[in-house]
Order: sequence, then structure tokens, then C-alpha cells
Amino acid sequence: MWAIRGRLVPLASDPAVASNETAVFTGKIWMSDDGLIIAVTRGSQPGPPGSEAAAIIDVGNSLVFPGLIDLHNHLAYNTLPLWTEPGQQTPFLHHNSWTRAKTYAASTTWPAYALITACPEELLAYVEAKAIVGGTTSIQGSPPKNRPRDGWLVRNIEDETFGSHDANLIYASVLTAKPAALAERANKMRAGSAFIYHCSEGQRGSLVAREFSDAEAAGCLQPRFIAVHANAVDPAVYSHWKSPGAIAWSPFSNLWLYGQTTDVPAARAQGIRVCLGSDWAPSGTKQVLGELKSARLTADHLGWSLSDQDLVMMATCLPGDILARAWARQIGRLQPGAQADMVVINAKRGASAFPTIVQATEDDVDLVVIGGQRRYGTAKLMSGTSTATTLAVAGRPHAALAQPAKRGQQSVGMVGGDRPAGRGASPSQAGGGRRQRDVRALGRSTRRSGSAAATGPRYANWAGTDWRFAQGSQRSGYPAAAEFDPRR
Repeated sequence: MWAIRGRLVPLASDPAVASNETAVFTGKIWMSDDGLIIAVTRGSQPGPPGSEAAAIIDVGNSLVFPGLIDLHNHLAYNTLPLWTEPGQQTPFLHHNSWTRAKTYAASTTWPAYALITACPEELLAYVEAKAIVGGTTSIQGSPPKNRPRDGWLVRNIEDETFGSHDANLIYASVLTAKPAALAERANKMRAGSAFIYHCSEGQRGSLVAREFSDAEAAGCLQPRFIAVHANAVDPAVYSHWKSPGAIAWSPFSNLWLYGQTTDVPAARAQGIRVCLGSDWAPSGTKQVLGELKSARLTADHLGWSLSDQDLVMMATCLPGDILARAWARQIGRLQPGAQADMVVINAKRGASAFPTIVQATEDDVDLVVIGGQRRYGTAKLMSGTSTATTLAVAGRPHAALAQPAKRGQQSVGMVGGDRPAGRGASPSQAGGGRRQRDVRALGRSTRRSGSAAATGPRYANWAGTDWRFAQGSQRSGYPAAAEFDPRR
């Protein structure tokens, strides 16, 4: 057991922690060695039973938030720079309208394919490091690969099973699905799975709007359905989603490509949870911390009544609640029983919590904890951990812990190298009980239950098609997009 003391922003739904989601107070988060939050206490209140000898890390006036959740990404492409098509003067119409752009394959598809084919482990380590320095603790869009990688820096949403080895908790598709496939996914959702579906990405009223209608006709508009983008959809259609799930909103990418974005107020008015995703490097932001700024600029430009707290909830408790419907595990909230995923944002005494994180940069991320383990942070706050990588972020020394050990084992993973990672990062215990990743072959997934192997198509064959096929990259000329610098 150990604890973090600081100014807590729990975003808790548990009234024993806070009476509402706006609460900010000085206190402690107590974590067990199995990666769960045991208790949240205020001020000088005593800790839970058995905490008398627990280590406490004091972060002073800094703010302790739930870890950031990136609900839409394409990690295989996140080594690439922002991409534009020379001579393109108008926004693209939809996700199929630019695939014949002259420079796209050479600038995007083939460089990404070369890396994922030659060095999938190193690729994943690099792009996850890029995410974690921005406070990301969970991310969607893990690429397929031809051999497993034990553990990871951040929680990979599709692959997370919390030790159950059930690879059917989260389904995802970046390709437009046929009616039969959508109906099959609808049945999976009825049985308890979640489905993250890339659909209706483009300008409002374009032909790709039918992708959302097809999902509706197949019975997919359920509480565990996560529609990615859906910015081509007529906002009136949102009312058809009687038991709403979520929309993953990527404002920067939408505006960069199409000059339009999802009608967030219309979706929220129908009870749809709008969650943030940074999309991918060729047309998006570096990570969801950057996407918060794009969301702020977009909301202000369009006159939407979205507070900084609203935006922070889109990257914490709202996606956490949706994923909990499939996982039966809570992330995105700091309360007893939830996963101990959190980020510490450097702040001065009295700083307003939600504007502080919206305005924060990588330089302000002091500590990232995932599953009760310190994974990344300043050299001071990572003191006492064995790390495989040290790096300077905005001129300050930081440390990143290599992949965590599976319960009872020493970690032998690496972050961009072959050095042993040493022991785990919990101040009270080595390791963190992380499971081995599911075995992934290109285009297929394999998992084992006892002696029987099960396989199923989880990704399109990456070698046969650009699995991020439905995107291009071109500045739209939209004023808000021009104000935010997403350069790598």
C-alpha cells in the first residue's frame, strides 16, 4: 500500500469521496499493491486499516487528476509529422475523398508500414512514450503486430483484460463494416462487449453519413457503442440513439481535414457522452493533452457553452464510464474500487484546477501512475524506482519506467532498448500484476485458454490495406485550427 498527497481533483461519482464532480480538496489517494484505489481521505484524516507504515509521496500544491484517456487514436502512425497535400486548397469532403492524393502513400502509408513490419515493439514503445509524457494513461488504437510485447507503458484499451484473458471485451473497427458484420457486433454488445466504430467521418451531409445509419439499422445504437467522429451525421439523427453510448471527438483532425467537426452540443443534448481522442499524428495532436487545447479553441470559436471542466471530463470520467460498461472496472475517477490511474499536474498554490490542466503542457506533467505504479515522472517523484529510460522534457529531467513486471516476476522489458527494467514502480511492491499482451498476428488475434487457442479477425490485414485508410491531412483554413500549433 502507498499514497499520494496533494490537491485532489477526483471527479468521483462516489458521494463518500465528494458530493459533486467539481470538488477539489487537499487529501490522499491510497492504493493497494494490486493497482486499485483503496480509499480517498481529506486533510489529515487517517488512512485505511494497514496504512500506518505505507509510503506517502507528497506533491505539495500540485493537482492530482484521474489519468487522461485517449478514446481514439491510430498508434502505428504516431511517429510521423503533420501531413499536407501540396496544392490542396479546399477541405476534403469525407474519408474516402483523398486516398488518391499524390503524396499520401509515400508520406504516410509506407513509412508507417515499414516501421510496424520491421520493429513493432520499438514502434509501440516510442508512441506510448509520446503519449505518457502528456499524461495519457489509457489509449485506443493499438496497432497489430507479428509478435507479442510483454506489458506496455500505457493501458491499451483494446487489449486490456485485467487478467481475465477475455479478448472479447472491446471490439474496434476502422474499416466500414458490412450489415452482417454490424449485426454481429450488435449481438456482441448485447452480450456485454463494447464496440468502437470509425464511422461517418467527413463533412455534414456527405455520403458517408449513411455509415451511422447503417449502424443504426443493424441495431448498434446501444449503450456500449462508441462512434468515432460521426461528424457527417445530421445532428437530428442523434435523437435516434435512445440508450446512448459515446462519440469520440477529435476536433483538430476534423477541422484540419474537413473544415467541420462533430456537433458536440447536439450530441450532449441527447445524452450522448462526448469523449476526446487525438486521432493520429498526420492530422491530429500529439496526445490528448494537446487535444484539450484544440477542444477549448473550437468551443470558443463556435460559441459552445463548454467549461474547462466539461472538457476535462471528456478525457477522464466520461470515457472511463463507457469503458466500465464492458470492463466492469472503473477508470477516469479517483474513488475506492477504481483503477489507480492518475496524473499529477504541476500547479501553484490556489491555481484553479480545470483551467490549469487544459492549459498544461508536457512540462507540467510531474507524475503518471497507472495501475498503482509510477510509470513516468520527474526524477524527484520517480526516485526509488528502477527505470530503463531517462529523458529531458522541456529541459527538465524525467524518468520513464519500462514495462511493468507481471505479478511476482521481475520486469525484463525495455523502452526503446534491451536493458532490463529492474523491479516495479510501486513504492511498496515490485511489479503490478500486468498481464502478458494478447498474441497478435497481422490481421488476426490469438489468445489461449488452457490448451485451446482461439483466433478471430480483430484488425484488417495491415499489409493488404492502409488500416487508417479513411483519413487524409490538409489544413482546412479554419481559424481555430490555425491558432494551435500541433508541430512535433
